[in-house]
Amino acid sequence: MRLRMAYGRRELPVEVPEGTTVLEKMPLAPLPDPEAEIRTALEAPRGARPLRELAAGRRDAAIVVSDATRPVPNALLLPPLPDALRAGGLPPEAVSIVVATGLHRPASDAELSQMLGDELARSLRIVQHDARDPERHVDLGRTRSGMPIRIDRFFCESDLRIVTGLVEPHLMAGYSGGRKAVCPGLAAAETIRVAHGPAIIEGHVGPGIIEGNPLHEALLEVVRKVGVQFSLNVALDGQRRVAGVFAGDVEASHEDAMAFVAAESLVSLSEPADLVLVSAGGAPLDGTLYQSIKGISTAQAIVRRDGIILLFAALSEGIGSASFEKCLREAQGPEEFERRLADPSFFAIDQWMVQHLCQAHRRARLLIYSDGLPVETLRELMIEPVESPEAGIAEALAALGPGARVAAIPQGPYVLATVRGEKTPLGWDRPFPA
Repeated sequence: MRLRMAYGRRELPVEVPEGTTVLEKMPLAPLPDPEAEIRTALEAPRGARPLRELAAGRRDAAIVVSDATRPVPNALLLPPLPDALRAGGLPPEAVSIVVATGLHRPASDAELSQMLGDELARSLRIVQHDARDPERHVDLGRTRSGMPIRIDRFFCESDLRIVTGLVEPHLMAGYSGGRKAVCPGLAAAETIRVAHGPAIIEGHVGPGIIEGNPLHEALLEVVRKVGVQFSLNVALDGQRRVAGVFAGDVEASHEDAMAFVAAESLVSLSEPADLVLVSAGGAPLDGTLYQSIKGISTAQAIVRRDGIILLFAALSEGIGSASFEKCLREAQGPEEFERRLADPSFFAIDQWMVQHLCQAHRRARLLIYSDGLPVETLRELMIEPVESPEAGIAEALAALGPGARVAAIPQGPYVLATVRGEKTPLGWDRPFPA
């Protein structure tokens, strides 16, 4: 039985055992004319006035976009926005694009052209967020839970504040999109440190979890404090074509988008699998090991305790940030790294993705196939490399014994995988007090 797993900018053919349960998003018809749908949504948004009316009398506008690590179809999504703003009286020189980098690196000129399209990249001012520069943020107090609210000054001081993005299952916030464009997208490092802190990650967070999710609740407080006036998000089908458009009030339209994504992406097993074969989602998500851990977290929800997860990730850009790599290389295994996290004085940027890797280690044995990094390098990064997909599957089945239940998730983190429909928090067996 042959499957094609999303892998880099291509598909990786993988021979899987007969009887493998394949978990994929529900087939959807893509929108026949997504640009027309976007323009209609800007004129008839959910819970907000039309964008051209919001633009009337404004001094300027800032449009937030995701960075290069997200497959947002910006070249399709964005052009109707400046048109609507112009109809409301704002010329192109009064409109800026703000790239929500979070703590990721800034986009290169080539990436900006690819993300935005050549015309918008040339015609609009582009501002890239820098979480590490304290002077580029405004202090808006704290959330009820005590998280500092320090957000990009340029965006906060813009007269009309617009966010855009892609809504999909997210390992911490439940779903991406909406409020995430502001936090962590435009947040200062000290805000992200708390938002992605060890206690929150070991709490009631996980893909598809919204109710009682402390991170989701904190992010809503942030967007209310900032005062985002308009949101435009899309949902994609299994071939990454636009299947849904959601515009208007940042909370109301995002609720619609989350319901849409849950209906088309939630899949379920009747019992946990012994072996889960999972893609990291293909490009751009599987460019680094840092981002690829999201595929492992997807599989973690459906693998039995002491089962095996085999991840397929291209890793064309390598490991990830220097801080993330340092965390992996210096830790003497998952248990030792979790002991570091329990020390309140310890902090390293991107430690949260190492923490997610540790959570998966508590659940299962972790294998990876990648041709983007040498096997010798992967062995040093808290995960076991295999020489080929076939070798990895054979090794896993030999360890598990006869009758192993196998599940495969070709689209990785774009699927909301569950057992009997139950969304399990990633830190349900947390090793230290929250």
